[in-house]
Amino acid sequence: MRASGILLPVFSLPSPNGIGCFSKEAYQWIDFLVKAGQKYWQILPLGPTSYGDSPYQSFSTYAGNPYFIDLEELVKEKLLTRAAVNAADLGDNERDIDYGKLYANRMPLLKKAYEKSKQKEDSEFVQFWTENAWWLDDYALFMAVKDIFGGVCWDQWAEDIRLRWDNAMWYYRNNYADEIRFYAWLQYLFAKQWKKLKAYANEKGIQIIGDIPIYVAYDSADVWAHPELFQLDEDRKPSAVAGCPPDGFSADGQLWGNPLYRWDYHKNTGYDWWVGRIDYCFKMYDVVRIDHFRGFDEYFSIPAGDKTAVNGHWEKGPGIELFNVIKSRLGDKNIIAEDLGYMTDSVRQMVKDSGFPNMKVLEFAFDARDSSGAGEYLPHNYGTNCVAYTGTHDNETIYGWLFSIKKAEKNMIRKYLNRMNETDKELAAELVRAAVASVAKTCIIPIQDYLLYDNTARINFPSSLGTNWRWRMTKEDITKDLAKEIKALNSMYGRV
Repeated sequence: MRASGILLPVFSLPSPNGIGCFSKEAYQWIDFLVKAGQKYWQILPLGPTSYGDSPYQSFSTYAGNPYFIDLEELVKEKLLTRAAVNAADLGDNERDIDYGKLYANRMPLLKKAYEKSKQKEDSEFVQFWTENAWWLDDYALFMAVKDIFGGVCWDQWAEDIRLRWDNAMWYYRNNYADEIRFYAWLQYLFAKQWKKLKAYANEKGIQIIGDIPIYVAYDSADVWAHPELFQLDEDRKPSAVAGCPPDGFSADGQLWGNPLYRWDYHKNTGYDWWVGRIDYCFKMYDVVRIDHFRGFDEYFSIPAGDKTAVNGHWEKGPGIELFNVIKSRLGDKNIIAEDLGYMTDSVRQMVKDSGFPNMKVLEFAFDARDSSGAGEYLPHNYGTNCVAYTGTHDNETIYGWLFSIKKAEKNMIRKYLNRMNETDKELAAELVRAAVASVAKTCIIPIQDYLLYDNTARINFPSSLGTNWRWRMTKEDITKDLAKEIKALNSMYGRV
């Protein structure tokens, strides 16, 4: 069955408190998706973010971002006063997130709510912690100890706790029990509010497409608690890190810096960690997009300490074996393979063997810098088992993109669409139409492209810091007329 959805990060939702969250505006957004005839809401990773505010660099692969906890709900539950929330400076730009203000002023509010919550024993919280202790114990301790050491990376902590000596683990758990409980309680709040929001979406016929990074951040509870899973040296520092090789887009390649997996160890354990991770994701989401899928076939290994990716080399990953194990233990799962980037025949074969739909990004179809691979992104070359996008969170908006490409490339688009005289805004709308009209079983359009916004609404510019993950939608953006337009377009091409 053909269907469509909209890509919008949770943090980009409207809300009165500085950042999109699980507030009433999130429920109104789901109502909008229903009116627009959509089936999917695609989001970005929900984990707590570290330096740079990227959802792809999280303190935990299992934890949720406390910024997404709805403060208004805490006021209703009398855990916060209206005056305390109103007095907190969480940023006043409804189009932009000020992470500095959130860091400085939102967490103290949550701490106040936690102190108030201790006045009564919450059996649901106790049950949640017990059921999730397998990851939550380490995460809550990790965050409490991080605070004690001023927020620095765990590799700069005192040796005893950095290496998790038994006496140190006992000392911190006993002397900082309340701080640890606070971080566990935040996860309880996050999970309770997210579960309620997801249930509402599902009741309305909307499925959530979650997004998981292939790698985890070095400064995370995952690496600190389970160093055996990663390529670390005797001091538990990365021996090699992840990235992408130099190409037509970047002469130095991309240096992500994430630790690489010890795939031999994972194989010897029957891929238990990965099976558990995927299983947990499907408790959070209805569909899971796995980022950088090609890294399971081959991954780019860069020597630790290098400043660029120039000296990296390719290593073999687990290949289709991993996904065969996941299928044998968890059954068929709705997974989207993010197979963008440098492609080889072996990657294509792995995607084909997995049976997962892959991604087709329209912006990649007309790029003169990468003509060898552009053809597969032209709609007439799509198969049905794929997900069509105009662009992703890493791309320019479709309208903004038209201003950055070469004149020859824009002429290619005009000829391809047979639209020689349209304005740039009209041409952008035709590109959205081309994605929706394609034979792809599923089509996901970023909300900015339906709104025809320029690059001031861009979510992320890869390999840059300071201006990413900040754009927000306003209530005025999601109108009844827009919902009608989206529904009409998708109805025309059999997606409603």
